[in-house]
This record gives sequence, C-alpha cells and structure tokens, in this order.
Amino acid sequence: MNKRLDLGKEAILPLILKMSWPSIIAMTAMSLYNFIDTFWLARFSSQALAALTVCFPIQLLAAAIGVGTGIGAGSFSARMFGAEKNLEAQKTAGQTFFLSMLFGFGSILFVLLFGDSMLVFFGASDEILPLSHDYLFLAVYSSPFLFFSMMTAIMLRVEGRPLLSMNVVLIALISSAILDPFLIFGIGPFPRMGIRGAALAGIIAHLIMFILSLYFLQLKSSKYDFRLKYTRPDLQIIKSIYSTGFPSMVTNFVISIVLVIYNHVLGNFGFQAIAAFGICFRVTGLATMVLFGVGAGLMPIVGYNLGARLFQRLRESVSVALKVSVVFSAVSVIILELFSSQIITFFSSDPHLTAIAIPALRIHVAALIFSAPIIIYVNMFIGLGKGTLAMIILFIRDILVFVPLLIILPLFWGITGAWMALPLAGFIELFLVIYWGEKELRKLETR
Repeated sequence: MNKRLDLGKEAILPLILKMSWPSIIAMTAMSLYNFIDTFWLARFSSQALAALTVCFPIQLLAAAIGVGTGIGAGSFSARMFGAEKNLEAQKTAGQTFFLSMLFGFGSILFVLLFGDSMLVFFGASDEILPLSHDYLFLAVYSSPFLFFSMMTAIMLRVEGRPLLSMNVVLIALISSAILDPFLIFGIGPFPRMGIRGAALAGIIAHLIMFILSLYFLQLKSSKYDFRLKYTRPDLQIIKSIYSTGFPSMVTNFVISIVLVIYNHVLGNFGFQAIAAFGICFRVTGLATMVLFGVGAGLMPIVGYNLGARLFQRLRESVSVALKVSVVFSAVSVIILELFSSQIITFFSSDPHLTAIAIPALRIHVAALIFSAPIIIYVNMFIGLGKGTLAMIILFIRDILVFVPLLIILPLFWGITGAWMALPLAGFIELFLVIYWGEKELRKLETR
C-alpha cells in the first residue's frame, strides 16, 4: 500500500493504470456516497429525494473549493517534486490544513446566516424547503473535515501513493453505507431521522476521512511529512496553489450555477422532474467518476514530466489516457442505454417519477462519449499549470452553450428539450477541447 510510483520512468500504460485505478475507486466511492443517499432517500419519499437534489449545487460549491484547492496544491506539489524542490511541496500540506479550516468554519457561519435564502435561490419550492433545510443545516457541520479530505486526497495521489487516497475514501464510504438506512429509517435502537439521518451519516464519514488523511500525511514515510509549523499562512505558496486551483474553483462554481438554473427549469415540470434529475445525475456520475479518475491519475504524471522536461513522455501519457477513457465511455453508454429502465426502477417504483426518469437517463448517458476526451484534456491543462485555459473551455460549454440550450430547447420540446441540452453542449465543446489540447502539446514539442 505504501509503495511509491516513479512518475518519470515507469512504463506509461501500466503507470496510467496504477495511478488511475485507485483514483477511480476513490472517486467512484465518493460518488457512491451520494448514490447511497439518493437510493435510500428515494425509497423514503420522492420529496426527500427532490430536497436532496436541490442541495446538489451547494454540495458542488463546497467541492469547488475543496477540489479546486486540492488540484492547485497537487499540481504545485507535482511540479516541485519533479524539480526536486521537496521542501516547497512539504509546506503545501500545511497550507491545505489552514485553508480547509478557514473555508470549513466559514461555510458553517454562512449557512447559519443565509442558508434558507440560498435554498430558495437554488430552486427549493415551499413543498420541499423544510426537508432541504433539515439536510443542509446539519450536513454543513462536516465542512472542515470534508474540505481537508478533498484537498489531501489529490495530494496523496500526487505523492505517488494513490492507494492511500483510495483506502481513506473506501473506509468512509463503508461507514456511511452502513449508517444510512439505520439513521434514515430508524432501524433497531436508532431514531427515525429521515433526511437528517443521511446528513448525520455524512458527518461521521467525513470525520473518519479527516482523521485518516491527517494520519497518513504526518507519517515519516510520507514525502509531505506534515508539520504544524507549516500551517501558518504562507502567501507565496497560497498564491501558487490558486494560480492553478482558482480556475478549477471558478469552473465548479459555474457548474453549481448551471445546476441552479437546471433546478428552476425542471421545477416548471414538478418536483418529480427534479427528483428524476437527481437519479440521472448520480447514475451517470458513477461512470463520469471513472473518467475523472483516469484524469486524476494523468494530472500528476503530466506535472511531474513537465517539471522533469520529459515532453515526449508527457504526450504519450496523454494519448494513452485518451484511449483508455474513450473505450470505457463507449462501453458505459451501451450498458446504460440497454438497462435504463431497470436502473430507474431500482431506485423508485413511483410511476410518475419513473415515467420522467427513464427517458431522461437515456438522453443523459449520450453525453458520456463526449465527456471522455474533455476530461482528459482538462486534466492535462491543469497538470501543465494552465488552469485558466481549462476554466475558459468549461466556461464556454456551461455558460455560452449549455445555458442557452437549456432555456431554448424546452420551449420547443418541453422536458425532453431540457434533457437534450447536456449532450448537445458536450458535442460542441469536444471540438474546442481537442483544438486547444493539441495546440498545447505542439508547443511542448518546440521547447
């Protein structure tokens, strides 16, 4: 579990797989954490599922901060390790602890002051607002633990120890999966807490992730060698983190805004439409997490080989990652299209909900085939330290392409038009990302 991979020398395909599969399992486990909440709350009530779906944008805002900071810290650390500037990389671990506490306690204060107004803005109707309130106002207390865990998960992969990151997430997932049904439905000695039970299970899982992440970072065998003296704010390192991480944060903020618009558009078709989107989001999210896992495995390889000036190896790594991700996405689309009815009825037997969700899922999964190369190139940009370019590409898709489609298409095709907007936007973005990706790779060849 503790063997460190050599990102600059190992054979590329085995290295991609070794770096990716723990990331895939860790990210899929993170997605399964929300998938499990969706499964049990769908069985509790459609209103509870819709209430959870309204909270998706808020969860993504937290992920924007945590993952964005982690990506920036990971990219910076990878370049420092590649350039053999280990002390600068070690200090980064302390800065992520400081930043996670800052954002975590800030989030708690913000939700306590403005949470209800935020839920209404994010699409909560009078029918589901009380349930959304119950979930958010309890779940937010896990913020400091969650932020630190998200940041360090990426940094552990960068260190060449992706198995550590994977095991931390798996342990937390198992804890949440066990607690969810007991706390939601009140099985045995546990109280029947409903949607608050899902929130409490999340707090416990995130606390476990926090403790394990901190433990692994402070081990003497860790290249980060976490020390409290490095938690004092270092503005130079923080600036370096966000020179790459801030664009990733902005990108995820934009996605949250897009989900808010999606909730409002779907709200015109009833809370069942929002609940259906919640199921589709989680199901396709499982497949997408595999693609993100491959991208996460590629990112430190790109950063390391850039720092070591191994440009041909960098290009070959991107090529291998593209092939792996495209094959997986094609297989996923076929499977999800064939079994869409069975997947939806696995979540709910509500005839109104399934009538909306089955065609929605069949349309949504088409976006996966376009997502594969997009995710790989975006992670390549981040590994190169060009987070701004990644942000621009995703901004074009989400704001300039997807949102207009989301507003216009339902005027002609109703709710079907709302589902069609996502794959159409992905198709258009595919051409942009291939053009910019190949352009950046050609620049490296001239160095």
